Amino acid sequence: MKNIKIIALAIALVATSAGCQRKLNTEPQKRGSSGKTLEVLMAVDRDMWNGSTTALVDSLFRAPQDGLPQPEPKFSVVNIPTSSLQNTEMFQVHRNIVQCDVAPDNPDKVYIHRDVKSYPQVWVEFAVTSRASFERLLRQYYPRLEEEFYRTEHLRIQKAFYGMRNIPLMEDIKKQFGFSLVFSDEFAMAKQAEDFAWVRKETKDFGIGVLIAVEPYTSERQFDEAVTLDRLDTLMRRHVPGPAEGSYMGTERRIESVSRKVQFDSCDYAVETRGCWRTFGDFMGGPYVTYTLLSPDRSQVVSLTAYAYCPRFPKRDYLMQVESICHSIRY
Repeated sequence: MKNIKIIALAIALVATSAGCQRKLNTEPQKRGSSGKTLEVLMAVDRDMWNGSTTALVDSLFRAPQDGLPQPEPKFSVVNIPTSSLQNTEMFQVHRNIVQCDVAPDNPDKVYIHRDVKSYPQVWVEFAVTSRASFERLLRQYYPRLEEEFYRTEHLRIQKAFYGMRNIPLMEDIKKQFGFSLVFSDEFAMAKQAEDFAWVRKETKDFGIGVLIAVEPYTSERQFDEAVTLDRLDTLMRRHVPGPAEGSYMGTERRIESVSRKVQFDSCDYAVETRGCWRTFGDFMGGPYVTYTLLSPDRSQVVSLTAYAYCPRFPKRDYLMQVESICHSIRY
């Protein structure tokens, strides 16, 4: 990989948000990256891939995604030989790449390359001396790699949506809330009220959408999971009716939700909560992910909730579309 600036992962973590802060209409003039949603290309030779390494990859990358009603893996993993990656342009432009380079004089380190052959792209190189070193480093850095690959997925979808953006809708959102979100022209306003908006895309096969709400920041308790779920239930019951008379959307408390702190480039503090929703009084349901954000001036709590309804199909990739819209927030 000649003439490529290699950044040690330890250094890259300091500046990891740089790629996301790049304006979508000024990205590098490189070929668009390839690959299916949440697909990771792992260039690991067969003598390394078989056995314990495959089991480790399964336990990390193919672990079930939190908050989905049926088990779906976090990533779809495709294994190829390292020679195929080195010699085939089709693989080199993939969006999410893990490359394992094994040699006796390697430093047992992890390096990250961004936008090497395409945009957006994350190319992670493990320069290791043995299988044991590769597995140790993969365990150690997997949480960060998951963040990197998800961030690249978000950027890819935002880039696609920006290319067919719904300008009137985006201006309406910015005028109402003071921040922007990137919606494609397939989305439309379903409901707008004081301090609330519901934007969705409906087809005969699925429905996806984003619920937007703001409230004054008064306490750190507003970021607690129990408070977040209660807030979401109140918003859904008030603003999101179901198809049957008297029915309404709400959180499914019989399925455990999962919360964690996450990074948003435009906000000082953010908590992600994943779970499932249901329609009370009807028979609909699906996954959601809600982001509770502190505005840059620390005056508001912003609630962005992405949801998906697709009873006949896997849910992960549909949810990723609207999840990426939430991550496009800019003040």
